[in-house]
Amino acid sequence: MKFSLNIIRELNTKYKSLADNLDFDIVNLSQKIGAQLGAIEEIIDLGKKYDHIVIAKVIASDKHPDADRLHVCLIDDGGVVKDVLRNEEGLVQVVCGAPNVRPDLVVAWLPPGSIVPETIDKQPLKLEAKEIRGVVSNGMLASPKELGIGDNHDGILEIDGEHAAGEDFATAFAVRDDKLIDVENKMFTHRPDCFGFLGIARELAGISQVKYTSPDWYKLTPVAPKVERTPRPFNIINDLPDLVPRFCAISLSDIEIKPSPVWLQLNLAKVGVRPINNLVDLTNWLMLETGQPLHAYDYDKLKALSSGDVPTIMVRRANQDETLLLLNGKTLKLRQGDIVIASDQKAIGLGGIMGGAETEVDASTKNVVIECATFDMYAIRRSSMDHGLFSDAATRFTKGQSPLQNPAVILQMVKQVQSLVGGKVASELIDNCHLDKTSLSRGSLHPPVTLEAQFINLRLGLQLTATQIKQLLENVEFKVELKGDSLSCEAPFWRTDIELPEDIVEEVGRLYGYDKLPLKLPSRDLQPASKNALVEAKNSLRLSLSRLGANEVLTYSFVDGALLDKVGQDKAKAYEVANALRPELQYYRMSLMPSLLDKVHTNIKAGYNSFALFELAKLHEVTATDETGLPLETEVIGFIVAKADKLNDQTSPYFLAKRYLSTLTKAELDFKALDETAQSLTAISPYEPSRSAMVYSKSNNQLLGIVGEFKTSVRKQLKLPRFTAGFELDLNNLAALISQPLNYQALSRFPKVVQDMSFQVDTNMNYQTLVDALNQSIDHYKPDDTLFQLSPKDIYQGDDKQHKSITLSLSMLSHHRTLTDQEVNSVLDKVAKELKSSIDAQRR
Repeated sequence: MKFSLNIIRELNTKYKSLADNLDFDIVNLSQKIGAQLGAIEEIIDLGKKYDHIVIAKVIASDKHPDADRLHVCLIDDGGVVKDVLRNEEGLVQVVCGAPNVRPDLVVAWLPPGSIVPETIDKQPLKLEAKEIRGVVSNGMLASPKELGIGDNHDGILEIDGEHAAGEDFATAFAVRDDKLIDVENKMFTHRPDCFGFLGIARELAGISQVKYTSPDWYKLTPVAPKVERTPRPFNIINDLPDLVPRFCAISLSDIEIKPSPVWLQLNLAKVGVRPINNLVDLTNWLMLETGQPLHAYDYDKLKALSSGDVPTIMVRRANQDETLLLLNGKTLKLRQGDIVIASDQKAIGLGGIMGGAETEVDASTKNVVIECATFDMYAIRRSSMDHGLFSDAATRFTKGQSPLQNPAVILQMVKQVQSLVGGKVASELIDNCHLDKTSLSRGSLHPPVTLEAQFINLRLGLQLTATQIKQLLENVEFKVELKGDSLSCEAPFWRTDIELPEDIVEEVGRLYGYDKLPLKLPSRDLQPASKNALVEAKNSLRLSLSRLGANEVLTYSFVDGALLDKVGQDKAKAYEVANALRPELQYYRMSLMPSLLDKVHTNIKAGYNSFALFELAKLHEVTATDETGLPLETEVIGFIVAKADKLNDQTSPYFLAKRYLSTLTKAELDFKALDETAQSLTAISPYEPSRSAMVYSKSNNQLLGIVGEFKTSVRKQLKLPRFTAGFELDLNNLAALISQPLNYQALSRFPKVVQDMSFQVDTNMNYQTLVDALNQSIDHYKPDDTLFQLSPKDIYQGDDKQHKSITLSLSMLSHHRTLTDQEVNSVLDKVAKELKSSIDAQRR
């Protein structure tokens, strides 16, 4: 955002806005701006650009004796320029090729030794007295282009108003001591009012702790003027009230299009806006002054593009394959999401970004419609990015202007047109407003914020009184009511960013000055911070698995929909990314296993025949939300172990994955067959039910996750080797187990008894079913003072396809005595009898 200090001074003086003088010393002010308003990118001395330029009067203009298009002019500079050749009357001779040069014209003269302003930022061109076709020319008479205030090079600048010959050009137009300050746009992202000079002037006063008062015309309910000429009616149809909540328009007639006054052209050029003509320049000036963009349509051209007798302005979505010829000469293919301004027959503008060439205001324009609207900031940003159009209007609309200021801005535009262009009001003000009545009646977009002075002081480390806080806020036109130490703060109608007590804290801190906050380190307890159980668990898991030779990987949080299909997961349960980085990164993953399995074949192709991979990450699922409807983040650990088929490992990968899992925690775990509850979990999709188990904490029977081998269909789709298994566990539940203190018990002084036992079971019975039954039965029949442990030894199936043999080793001991084989055999006999009847397991 660029602004000129002299423009701010002039506006303050013109509108009598300041209650006290403001320090405009550039050093002090730039420090305040940098500390309290925004980072300054550049400060430009505008006066140097117009050094040595003199206002002169053309006394005579004769044809050049040796050139048809040149004139030999005699100009009066009041004798102020030294060391220049003059005639006996003290006049200076200049050769000029402009068609509009004539006697009595007041012009800008660049004498010998001066630099052409247009070239200062490029390759400076220094003028000197030289002959042109045999006639000496002392410098030049400058065009707007050469002065750097426009693109017009067809004629010299005609200076209007009362100016004496010899007057310094820079002084006459308030640029001699002017400084242009460029503040980073991103500093004002949440402050659309600061994209206008009034907003900047108000903030400069606020950070200087000087009370500011907005112009009389800048108010909520301005009085609309009456129709002065033959009515030129028009209709407004707004099909997008949610995206265009307010659309104001008024028609004016009998205007005269011509170049703007020099002061206006210069003020626009200072901040990089190109002057066009007086009407368009006024729309741009009001945009710069208030931060609210406006647009002017040629009324007669608009009428010609409408089907009825009364022209129509429509606000709608773009139609399919619709095109629009823009003011910049480019033909745009519109997208269906674009907001367009249209007649009832065709598009005439891209809403909030750029107008169309077919309703452009030009030299022939006599009647116009002025528009002042509010557009949805997100819709404008999308269209601007999609089409690569970054106009001054789009820059401001993407910050979210307040719709409450529209009537004031458009009616000020009417007054300016009446003053500078000569227009007459030709219609009533049409205010197509869809704002809620509460905001309109309250005069503010958000309700008042109530808070205590102590709330502010605690967060800023200050000791401000409620009265001091009230004054700081009232300096920038907040309405503040005091009740003891309680403040009720209502933001002015142009502020869109004040909703929370913390917003008021930020405002007070900025206006008071962050550089004035006490430089005091916060007090803290010397006790070390308590460790985060989840972070500690993650570190423990990484250490444990890496010691066992596993490698941690980091994969994208997004996966391809085709990968979800391959592992059997429902894409409808996954969040779909609207603006995916790549087509194959379209969905948020619901479990880690698809990402890990996708890396197995790649690693085997790379020559890694045996490896283990793990990852710790967060998951999201459409069906998993909190009480407010926001997505829940589930922290999980995923693990896979794989061996290439050429290694011909015929053992079961399930047990290797389970062995890795068992090293992660000292807590006792239960492995149970998959049940109906498990079948509903998304993570279970790729696992083979008959070769997988649900993992539970033995202490509280809490579900931790799943471990197992993968379905044949998944292995084929992802080209997995036969020896592939893995597990996926909930990190929060697992962390609770890892963080539990370990219970230590002294080793028994007595020997343990170890016996193997084999059971013949049905082929379809899984290992865990037998183990669960054994654990329950042994725990029931064993002596009370004993401990026991089961461990697998062998699973064998011979020629009998109906049965298989499972062998386990039982260790039993007591801390108080030596157990006998007879005691253990007695327990086993009872267990064998019970298992025979309960699960048909025959002891061999």
